[in-house]
Amino acid sequence: MKSTHYKTLRLVLGDQLNASHSWFKQTDDSVLYLVAELNQEATYVRHHVQKVSAFFAAMAAFSHALEQAGHHVCYLTLDDTQRYQDLPALISALCEHYQVNTFAYQRPDEYRLSQQLIALNLPDKVAIQCVDTEHFLLPYEHIATQFTANKHRKMEYFYRDMRRQFGVLMDGDAPEGGRWNYDQDNRNKLKKSDLAAIPSPLVFSNDVRDILARIKRHDVATIGEPAPDLLWPVTRSQAKALLDHFCRHCLPLFGQFQDAMTGRSDHQWSLYHSRLSFALNAKLLHPMQVITVAIEYFRHSDAINLAQIEGFVRQILGWREYIRGVYWANMPAYAEKNVLEANRPLPRYFWDGQTKMRCVSQAVTQSLQTAYAHHIQRLMVTGNFCLLAGINPDAVDDWYLSIYIDAIEWVEMPNTRGMTQFADNGLVGTKPYAASGAYINRMSDYCGDCHYSVKEKVGDNACPLNALYWHFMQRHRDRFSQNPRMAMPYRNWDKMDAAQREAMIERADYLLAHLDNL
Repeated sequence: MKSTHYKTLRLVLGDQLNASHSWFKQTDDSVLYLVAELNQEATYVRHHVQKVSAFFAAMAAFSHALEQAGHHVCYLTLDDTQRYQDLPALISALCEHYQVNTFAYQRPDEYRLSQQLIALNLPDKVAIQCVDTEHFLLPYEHIATQFTANKHRKMEYFYRDMRRQFGVLMDGDAPEGGRWNYDQDNRNKLKKSDLAAIPSPLVFSNDVRDILARIKRHDVATIGEPAPDLLWPVTRSQAKALLDHFCRHCLPLFGQFQDAMTGRSDHQWSLYHSRLSFALNAKLLHPMQVITVAIEYFRHSDAINLAQIEGFVRQILGWREYIRGVYWANMPAYAEKNVLEANRPLPRYFWDGQTKMRCVSQAVTQSLQTAYAHHIQRLMVTGNFCLLAGINPDAVDDWYLSIYIDAIEWVEMPNTRGMTQFADNGLVGTKPYAASGAYINRMSDYCGDCHYSVKEKVGDNACPLNALYWHFMQRHRDRFSQNPRMAMPYRNWDKMDAAQREAMIERADYLLAHLDNL
């Protein structure tokens, strides 16, 4: 490290790569920016190797861009930071080395990191400043006005508030087209005749061989398949190219097929999804930038109808901002919620994809290969299975946080512990997203290639999801039977003859005792 003195040291975390931040509006020779690969961030869970590679590559590219723009940057790799116990130790050492007067940081999006920096102990002569990341549309200070701890906030009403506030797809005070939500129009299955039209995904070829070697050299334990030529966007220009590609080629049918799954296409992993979540969560793109570009394409293309653009806008302006609000309104207690008292360990095939259940095998194998699965695979395949099987939400959280390239705790935890596992007792969802094999069969072509029969409920060849679904419903009947959204399944259960009900419970008990062997 050079011994040059600076007045201010500014920390830029790996998910704060926002070139539009006001920090960077002008250069200042008295300011030094710190961007650092840290063992604590690479190892707090056992991350997918492509996730670690992508963040490290994006951090390196961002540091280079800052330097090219005339800023002073201290970019440190694992080689440089290995002698420091953690982030506070590194910050303390650099403040002393450069004799700074001020240490500044952008508010972290993870509670863990926020607490670590709040507790930072620096010499009295060093002032500490915390500033906003200037990324989210709902200001941090306004979260408390929209969300209350341990109280459900209906996402649809939050979304409408955001639409009104930002004037997105609005006609005066009314929603454009007269409807707020086109979700009912966006639940089509991909027919065999649709498969050939699925667009080829835009992928990149970022050389991360040096990063992979560094990960190996420092014994960073990872999961998943390494990709020497990383396909994910790691620069702002790549992220913008991916956004344009999505709008041009995928958005025209995005909403229509956003819940569809297939195992019979070369592009089955990408389909019509934007795959912008890593770029957004690393802050290479701003959410309003994404919304504005998508709406601009909608305005100038007859191929994109209102249902498609509304479905996409809802994910960014509605769901993403909503999930962040739930997280900050309820942490740290949210991380302990387990209202269904689920306690089983995660089955072994969540780490290798080796299961006879075609849907689970498809989702897990794809995730190990690409560090990605789209939202229905996460919610209704792996998430649904864990819910039905009563997997401990701590294990579910760790798995999702580990395996997905876009997984940062603020967005991962409410989606998994809340949306998929109902461990939060309905703070996110008004009902558990539990489904039998019939849902998978309705929205995918997985079942036709499966070892198990989706039509059968009992017996060795019966789809495990069928019996597990009814076991879940029965063991939690006291909690859910009064939920209006779940009245029909319970009526169907009560109509079955006693022998059939008993056979399904017996089948499910066997499955639960042999989860690793499914």
